Amino acid sequence: MEAVPQTRAVRPVDPPDGGYGWFVLLSTFFVFGLTFGVIKSFGVFYVEIQKYFSTTATSTSWITSVAVATVHIAAPLGAALSVRFGHRAVVTAGGALAALGMIAGAFARDLVHLYGAVGLLSGFGYALTWTPTVTMLGRYFERRRPMANGLASAGECVVTFLISPLFQFLVDCYTWRGAILILGGIELNLCVCGALLRPIHLRQDDPEETVELEELPNKTETQQRSSQSRGTGRIIQYIDYRLIKNGRFMVYAMFGVFAALGFFAPALFLVPYARSKGVAEYQAASLMSISATSDLAGRIGCGWLANLRLIKTIKLLFITVTLLGVILLLCPLATSFWHLVIFSVAYGLAFGSTVAIHITVLADLVDVAQLGSALGFFMLIRSSGGLLGPPIAGFFIDKMSNYGTGFLMAGVALIISALFLLVLHQMNRREEISKPVSPGNSSKQFNPLQERNTKFNRK
Repeated sequence: MEAVPQTRAVRPVDPPDGGYGWFVLLSTFFVFGLTFGVIKSFGVFYVEIQKYFSTTATSTSWITSVAVATVHIAAPLGAALSVRFGHRAVVTAGGALAALGMIAGAFARDLVHLYGAVGLLSGFGYALTWTPTVTMLGRYFERRRPMANGLASAGECVVTFLISPLFQFLVDCYTWRGAILILGGIELNLCVCGALLRPIHLRQDDPEETVELEELPNKTETQQRSSQSRGTGRIIQYIDYRLIKNGRFMVYAMFGVFAALGFFAPALFLVPYARSKGVAEYQAASLMSISATSDLAGRIGCGWLANLRLIKTIKLLFITVTLLGVILLLCPLATSFWHLVIFSVAYGLAFGSTVAIHITVLADLVDVAQLGSALGFFMLIRSSGGLLGPPIAGFFIDKMSNYGTGFLMAGVALIISALFLLVLHQMNRREEISKPVSPGNSSKQFNPLQERNTKFNRK
């Protein structure tokens, strides 16, 4: 006799903007730290690796460059897999891969092995952890999303502050190989972050707000095959290729490409630049901690400011990106430790302010249902910038024998990226003008997030 499956009703809810969402935010906090925080702090190893293999700055920079590019390229896959297998399972698997890559890198015999282990394998693990976690945070927060993104991204700053001097200490005690081996064990904490992700079923997932019946484990074989087919269909639906036809999204993606050219090179070359100016090892490493502290202040402060909605988020982003570019252009003027301290504080504030709100701008361009797909596509498109940024900076450094030229390249790239934000702002204004205005809503500025909040409040 065929077993009758038991079912239970799963009622869609609105984003709680709190509750268990704070645990999801905590998970995202550490994911930011153990992925991009580690990438930013990896510059501590660069001088040692460059000396060990007797190679150039350009060749060494490809380690981080490959990792950054892999995170971006594999982001859509991480988003799709999280739909099919669940966010917890994918993030846990990603954490294991990130740790395995670092452990394998500790036994590398040449730079190519480091490219494959730390760059490809750990980078792929980062993609499987970062994208699903940030997507889940966006599902748990709506009204407080800017603040949530700012607080979560602060994990990158806190971890950078703590592990930059730690890496230098580990290198002194155990050489760069032993330090990377220990880092592999630290990366296993990403698996714990995955365990904190609890699924949530939103009303936006069901246009009619229907009640979905969730089957309990005692399914028949036929029902299991049917469930797998539905899961495959959900993956195809999750990868929303229609975003390519979204002009505003594509302009923002081009901003991401040029911004990525300048985002990762400064943190990578800050310690080597300081040491080239005669700054002691631990003082040079401390610059990353100083930068991380002001970075944290920038993320929290700008996230709070964006949450007040006193100024359009895209205008605020244009200001922070332009300021960041100008600061990088001024970096070669810093020739002493205290000059570099001032630069690190200014750089951290501008960088943190930019990172805190750039995901919020993306969320304002698409619906909640498209957020995961949009985030994956955005990361994929800007991967070219993340891949080429550090090597291009390294090329100029090798040619000019001056680490300061790497900062000049990064500054120019960020100024160019700000121009795309101006174009997007004009497109948004035309969208506001062409959008039909209903009675009683004529004074409101168009914002997709505010529109969703308004609809919810009217229910």
